[in-house]
Amino acid sequence: MKFPVLALAAASLGLAFTTHRPAPMHPTETAATPGTVYDYTVKTIDGKDVKLSKYKGKKILIVNTASKCGFTPQYKELEELSKKYAGKVTVLGFPSNSFNQELASNEEVASFCEKNYGVTFPLFSTVAVKGDDATPLYKFLADKEKNGAVGEAPTWNFCKYLVDEKGHVVAFYPSKVKPSDPELVAAITK
Repeated sequence: MKFPVLALAAASLGLAFTTHRPAPMHPTETAATPGTVYDYTVKTIDGKDVKLSKYKGKKILIVNTASKCGFTPQYKELEELSKKYAGKVTVLGFPSNSFNQELASNEEVASFCEKNYGVTFPLFSTVAVKGDDATPLYKFLADKEKNGAVGEAPTWNFCKYLVDEKGHVVAFYPSKVKPSDPELVAAITK
């Protein structure tokens, strides 16, 4: 003990003596653990509920799609990516009319994608992907405080969010980044 005289004096008076140690430095508020996409349930293009936790164990590439856009040919590359890296990634397409370039109904979208691009990866019901009307999943994807990594909402159709095998958002790719882009493919295959 550093202060034997004080300790003896305190003991003779019947007082306990302890040396002052600074309290460990902890923030008064700890950062919340980022959520995961597994916290969300979405509707398939034919109206069935699907928990995104169904896709645990592989990376997920979440893409807001549209049928009447200059980037619509990316459907072909998304399908190729989905097939080529099926063991590593699941592509999930979320049709959206947020940029006024989607067909009127889910049935039309499904038919268009199958007929024109042979899409077999999962497609979901048409959703809003930006602003106050955005679906809860897309609000989460665009909120860095909630997802821990990305703070960007889609700026156009065919923006992509890469999610890791544990459901955490890890990257955002704008529309101009093609599904075959070496950087995106490297992130999927690492």
